[in-house]
Amino acid sequence: MKAVGYQTAHPIDHPESLLDITLPDPAATGRDLLVEVRAVSVNPVDTKVRASSSRSGDGPGYKVLGWDASGIVRAVGPEATLFKPGDRVWYAGSIARPGTNSELHLVDERIVGHAPTSLDFAEAAALPLTAITAWELLFDRLKVTPGKQPSHKTLLIIGAAGGVGSILTQLAARLTSLTVIGTASRPTTQQWVRALGAHHVIDHSLPLTQELARIGHPTVDTIVSLTQTDAHFDQIVEAIAPQGQFALIDDPVSLDVTKFKRKSVSVHWELMFTRALFGTADMVGQHRLLSEVAQLVDAGLLRTTLDQRMGPINAANLKRAHALVESGSARGKLVLEGWG
Repeated sequence: MKAVGYQTAHPIDHPESLLDITLPDPAATGRDLLVEVRAVSVNPVDTKVRASSSRSGDGPGYKVLGWDASGIVRAVGPEATLFKPGDRVWYAGSIARPGTNSELHLVDERIVGHAPTSLDFAEAAALPLTAITAWELLFDRLKVTPGKQPSHKTLLIIGAAGGVGSILTQLAARLTSLTVIGTASRPTTQQWVRALGAHHVIDHSLPLTQELARIGHPTVDTIVSLTQTDAHFDQIVEAIAPQGQFALIDDPVSLDVTKFKRKSVSVHWELMFTRALFGTADMVGQHRLLSEVAQLVDAGLLRTTLDQRMGPINAANLKRAHALVESGSARGKLVLEGWG
């Protein structure tokens, strides 16, 4: 099968940062599905792993990246019960297994959902990782209650134009009663965040407290930081309301949470790979979550966050996508589809 991989961690402009390769076809065992991958999207985790983690072990071999995918089930393992060959699926995979940048891919059925019928493969591939992250963050970590009962509670999303921000903004604006404030620093990304349903958009290149005061919300009940948490942290501490909630997904070098003590702020970290990485008892929750998100998409309540179609899945196009993600200028999601 065709695949894209690498052996040694390199900057994206290195000739061997990503390579077109051929690998043996895998076979489904246990609860695995063998999926014909039709489209993949690129997330910050792809670029971080590529830049910092070489393949393990001695001898020839390649590390294959990629987590978001949509495709068709070709075969199922003997213990699989949730899917059958021919099903259209979408999922975000496991960080502990080979990735989706391959024509055929093995994935545990408990973290796979039936893909939305209203989206093509590229539109569907844009959503799984970010939808799982946003959903778990909002409803599992922060315990926000779905529904439109008036609450007068506010949510600030730092980095609302990115992949996770683009779906978190929609979930919060359309499924809850929160007043949603998104941050974006350029006119195009600010317009994008407004179109996704944010009630207010502020500029994170300016002091957050100054921008929040400008729109009449000097403090906010809940703050979610999706990027550059360390750069914004002192402003976050000042802007969050007493007894507020703070959540993050990125990897600040350090985080002095003692600054939250005076305000009794709770801190929540979200990593959507946790369930698959540890085989938790509620691992199948991601199957149910993705199926529910698919229904919301098909009902017109949520839209794909696909922004750019980057062409077929190959090393050259993945390099372009990685470079764009690393530049910090991308909005929504970058998707590659087909194998040319």
